[in-house]
Amino acid sequence: MAVPSAAQPHRERIAVLDTLRGLTILSMVAFHTMFDYVYVYGFSALWFANPINQEVWRCSISWVFIALAGLMTSFSRNNLKRAGTYAAAALAVFVATSVTQLTTPISFGILYCMAACTLVFAATRSLLARAHAPVVPLGLIALFIALYGVPHATYSVEGLAWLGFPSASFASGDYYPLIPFVFLYLAAAWAGMRIVRWPAWTKRDICPPLSWLGRHSLVIYLAHQVVIVAVFEVVLHVL
Repeated sequence: MAVPSAAQPHRERIAVLDTLRGLTILSMVAFHTMFDYVYVYGFSALWFANPINQEVWRCSISWVFIALAGLMTSFSRNNLKRAGTYAAAALAVFVATSVTQLTTPISFGILYCMAACTLVFAATRSLLARAHAPVVPLGLIALFIALYGVPHATYSVEGLAWLGFPSASFASGDYYPLIPFVFLYLAAAWAGMRIVRWPAWTKRDICPPLSWLGRHSLVIYLAHQVVIVAVFEVVLHVL
């Protein structure tokens, strides 16, 4: 979900990234449509209810969003403002899901993750800029993989769910804490800082509808559940 790094000069848009983000936002809308179909409205879809299928689909969406957000840090004029935009959107999602109660309210979801990771990047940018060895992103990816299971357990300490150590009492409809996702974000940010010139083909907009969706992905993310629920209500109770 794109929000237009600190004091970087304007760069030409990389259409292939917008297109990839647009394709991913479409996948997200389809995923949440199926989620509501099964878990909110009670219809049967065994293939979707399969936890492996569901997890693979979910990861194919969230990992791409987080990696793209990290990659795009070098395009942002102000990463602190960018983090603030993500945080405000995360708060709006928390309030909306708490009020509607269609599912478990979303605490520390993907928008929180992007806000927190962007702040971590802003604090460590100079270190990443000096870390030229390829072992750096490889190490970050290794940490992401090694620590992936950390937030899937529960811990006796309260108040550290934001970091990746949820207690037994913590619940969220969407959960992406700093650990392990900050390492995926920083690996992508490291790569983005080192791409001096993007190939010409990456700037060609081969699918304008998808790239448009990619450029407006944050708005679509905030609005899509309202639209999905409205469509279900019309189809089930009006038509």
